[in-house]
Amino acid sequence: MLEKNEPAPEVKVLAKVQGAIKRPATVKAARGLSHFGEHSAGWFALGLLGAAVDQKRRKDWLVAAAGVVGAHAASIAVKRVVRRPRPEHPSVEVLVGTPSKLSFPSSHATSTTAAAVLYSGLTGRNLVPALVPPMLASRLVLGVHYPTDVLAGAALGGVVGGLIRRKLKQR
Repeated sequence: MLEKNEPAPEVKVLAKVQGAIKRPATVKAARGLSHFGEHSAGWFALGLLGAAVDQKRRKDWLVAAAGVVGAHAASIAVKRVVRRPRPEHPSVEVLVGTPSKLSFPSSHATSTTAAAVLYSGLTGRNLVPALVPPMLASRLVLGVHYPTDVLAGAALGGVVGGLIRRKLKQR
């Protein structure tokens, strides 16, 4: 059992991660990722750009871009059911504003992972290792999600992205 003011184990992990990698340049980059990923807008815009540039697979890019938004919507639906509040403890510093007080799952992690999976299939390059870990780490650096929030978001985005990618391959 936890002492009265002792943080929960996941808060301890979050505070340690934040303390280990929180530097001015890291916070600036994390804020940039946060703004880019807000409401999946940056990933959606990249899908639209892909549709504009790759005329041969325009429809696939548009389906993928819509899939990114769909993954984001799925995360919002889960948030509203679970209703887990964002981290709030003196050992965690919140370094960016959020559109809601709900934490689980991370919508940024969900839409980023869906985009990485879907756009990997369209570019022929595995984008997951380059895109997903920085976004997940950014949510922890900024103190707005617990580790399980970002992991669950990545899992949800992977499932949604994988299902849509499979459908695109079948055409």
